[in-house]
Amino acid sequence: MPLGAEVIPVSVLTGFLGSGKTTILNHLVRQPALRDTLVLINEFGEIGIDHDLVSESRDDLVVEMSSGCLCCTIRGDLSKSLREATWRFARQGKPWFRRVVIETTGLADPAPILHTLMTEPAIARRYRLDGVITTVDAVNGADTIARQPEAAKQAAVADRLLITKTDLATVAAIEQLHRRLSDLNAAAPRLPVSNGSVDAEALFGVGLFDPGAKHPDVQAWLRAEAVSSHAHHDHLGHDVNRHDQRIRAVCLTLDRPMAPSAFEAWLETLLLFRGADLLRVKGVINVAGLEAPVVIHGVQHVFHPAVALERWPSADRRTRIVFITRNMDEDLLRSTLKPFHEDGLTSTSQRP
Repeated sequence: MPLGAEVIPVSVLTGFLGSGKTTILNHLVRQPALRDTLVLINEFGEIGIDHDLVSESRDDLVVEMSSGCLCCTIRGDLSKSLREATWRFARQGKPWFRRVVIETTGLADPAPILHTLMTEPAIARRYRLDGVITTVDAVNGADTIARQPEAAKQAAVADRLLITKTDLATVAAIEQLHRRLSDLNAAAPRLPVSNGSVDAEALFGVGLFDPGAKHPDVQAWLRAEAVSSHAHHDHLGHDVNRHDQRIRAVCLTLDRPMAPSAFEAWLETLLLFRGADLLRVKGVINVAGLEAPVVIHGVQHVFHPAVALERWPSADRRTRIVFITRNMDEDLLRSTLKPFHEDGLTSTSQRP
């Protein structure tokens, strides 16, 4: 980078599956504070749809996406994207964006992401970590933090904690969550978020990330990552649809429109029998009789009301549904759909 060139701030938007990251990002990119912003979206699984759900790119906004688990491929994909961004997206020979926002997959361990941004020389010369924004689901957040180490880490490293779905949570659940967050990260302001709406000015310009100001466990995670960064980490044969032995992504594509009653019946059946194992469900649905698609978002037993888009986000008119499941066989998931929609089913989920 030329001497005197401005170092570009990077904000990391993280949070566990279904906690509302994409909804919040969709609101943020419409605000003046995110003009001249490069948005990097990481998605778990081979079929990505989050980039389709983010507001359409403008001249002052570019959305770039990658697949795979970001915490597993951080030293490759993210580093490469950031190193190349200043010339790849240059205009008239100069980088035009003045901010980067990285939306991580919900299963990402934040420690290697922060370590890369802060310590890799090629990255540190051009970028600085402005802060970490973590979304926490008020309905399932306390239980998720207790069961999922990634969720606890995401909350502990946050500079801003966005508490989502408070309108769906009980008072007791919200109070329990706040107590848990106080234990993990008492210093981070907690902002309630309704339907993804939050003021961008409250989230950016936080300042250089300071691990010394965080919960002591955060420093341990970053130190551990620094040690492991010198070890060989072989990603050959890594299945981008797998995160561990219990969790996997199943991406279903339907070539033909689906009757609304059939889709609702299928989803209700899944929720009734395996709702606890549906960590995340998100999809763009081609509903028979409608000109534009319907978007669904869900986590475990909680689903937001389906939202009808004004138009298709791309030329691809197929239904695409991404399931992130726990202890759930792919064949079983696919077989549940057959009684409701026999024709035109394909899947990109891979066996280990």
